[in-house]
Amino acid sequence: MLTINPETVCLIVNKLHEFQIQEQVEFPDDDMNLSDDWAEQTLAGHQNDVIYQELKSIIGDLEPDQQISLVALMWVGRGDFSADEWESSLATAQDNWNERTADYLIATPLVSDYLEEGLSQLGYTCE
Repeated sequence: MLTINPETVCLIVNKLHEFQIQEQVEFPDDDMNLSDDWAEQTLAGHQNDVIYQELKSIIGDLEPDQQISLVALMWVGRGDFSADEWESSLATAQDNWNERTADYLIATPLVSDYLEEGLSQLGYTCE
């Protein structure tokens, strides 16, 4: 069961679109070795970006279970889990939850598309 309001997810999706279409947002290449702090490296130059700050605030203000659902939803949309594996996705997200969830999500390329796809697979839409 989704523990975050789909409308909240859609708000986050829209903000992520705004943030990620900015020319200065660059994500690491797929074939590059990613260090443990890849999210911090990707977002380092955006600390004063208004949209970035708003996203961090929106995601950071969510309850941990809502943040966990958001990560699990992204994983379903990305194909790491199927909609039938929702409970497993939630359990894995809960096991890996930490205070850096907002940065993890914001720094993930195509995260807005993954969240929309995850919503769709669970029967929700942003329209």
